[in-house]
Formats: sequence, C-alpha cells, structure tokens
Amino acid sequence: MYTYKGISKERCEYIRRIKRQKTLINVARIAVFAGIAALWEILAALNVIDSFIMSSPSRIAATISGMVSNGLMHHIGVTCLETFIGFLLGTLLGTAIATLLWWNDFASGVMEPILVILNSLPKIALGPVIIIWAGAGMQAIIVVAIAISLIVTVLDMLSGFINTDAEKVRMVRSFGAGKRIIFTKVVFPSNLGTLFTLLKVNIGLSLVGVIAGEFLVSKAGLGYLIVYGGQVFQMDLVMSSVIILAVVAALMYQAVALLEKYANRLLKFSTK
Repeated sequence: MYTYKGISKERCEYIRRIKRQKTLINVARIAVFAGIAALWEILAALNVIDSFIMSSPSRIAATISGMVSNGLMHHIGVTCLETFIGFLLGTLLGTAIATLLWWNDFASGVMEPILVILNSLPKIALGPVIIIWAGAGMQAIIVVAIAISLIVTVLDMLSGFINTDAEKVRMVRSFGAGKRIIFTKVVFPSNLGTLFTLLKVNIGLSLVGVIAGEFLVSKAGLGYLIVYGGQVFQMDLVMSSVIILAVVAALMYQAVALLEKYANRLLKFSTK
C-alpha cells in the first residue's frame, strides 16, 4: 500500500481507485481489439468470410510489412499534412467567422439560415467543382477538408457564443465593458470547452474530407492507396490502408486530447 505525502487516506484510496479503473479500461480495450482480430482471423481461416474480400489480420500484417519498404511513410505523411492544414484552416476560419457573426447581430440573423442550408449540402458532391476551381492537386484536397469542417465550426462556435451565461455578460457590461472586453474576458473563455470539443470533431471531419479528396484527385496518400487497391483488386492493400487510417485518426484524436489537458492546466495556473 502506498500513500501520497500530505494527502488523507481517503484521498489516497480515491486516487488508487481511479488508477485501477483506468488500468481496467485500458486492459478491456486491448482485450476487445485482440478478440476482434482473433475472431476475424478464425472466420477467415474457416472460410466463413471471404478472405479475398475481407482479408485477415495475418494478411494485413504481411501487407503492411511490405508497404513499409515501398513508401508507406510517404503516403501517411501526405495524408497527415493535408489533414493538419485542412483542420487548422477550417477551425481558425470557422472560429473567426463565428466571432464576426456574434459581433454583428444583423449579419448573424441573415447568415444563420444560410449556414444551416450550407451545412446540409453534401460537400463531396461539390468535389469536381472544387477540383476545377482549386486545381487538381493538394490544394483541392485541402479545400474539400475545409469545406467539410468549416460550417460545423461556425454553427457550433456561434451557438456557444450566443448562449454564454447571460448573467456574466450583464455583470461585465454593467461595469462599462464594451464588446471587445466582453468577448475576450467572458464569451471566448467560457467556450474553450466547446472549442476543444470541436477540435476533436474537426480532426475526424478533416480526415474524412482529405480521404474523399484523395479519392477524387491524388497521387499519394492513404486515400490514393485505397482507390488503387480497389482498382487492381488488391483488397489486402485496401484493408491495410483502412486499418492504418484508423490508427492515424486515433493518434490525431489523442494529440488533440493532450493539447486540451495542457491548455486546461495553463488556464488553471493563470487563474491562481
């Protein structure tokens, strides 16, 4: 049994219980993934599922091993770069537009229904138009990624800004604060949680946009590998690329989660 210096026994027990729970959760996650992989391998070996179409964990592992020596990291790097640029620009532009709309009630009233309509449009269907407009290259893929995440960011951030605690806003306004002070001291800090939630959502949306863009026009990237594998009926390549894509998405999500923890620590330190 171990204790923490200066902390009560009850608090120590609570910390130990939380750590045990986190350990059990991690073990359970590993067990679930291992169970799915084992079941997949067994069903493929027994021909319950068609291993040519669905592949199998052993074939995927062999395919990935071969891909490593054939430019896999280059394809992963291209997809990650496109995703990061689309994610960053989509989030920054969306937050900036939401700020401008919050600042101007008239513009907000005019644009809100338009934004809702734009959000309902299938952005992938505009892919050919985007390619013609932006050019057949990385820039078109990034524009697709931005298009998918931008409107969601504007709508969610604007909703958060508008629904900021009215009592806090009134209190700050009663001291003679203008809109700039209200926004920087109350509205934006109150919506940091909304922003980080959007960051977690946007990393996935941007990745979806990038893969969709790579389906349409690309010479490298995980989306390119998926399309190429489908065209030449190398389903092991398709499934391997999908698995790698899932790992990349998980790592990006964890990076955003770590950034959120770091930002929260800085915020707590600055308020002391």
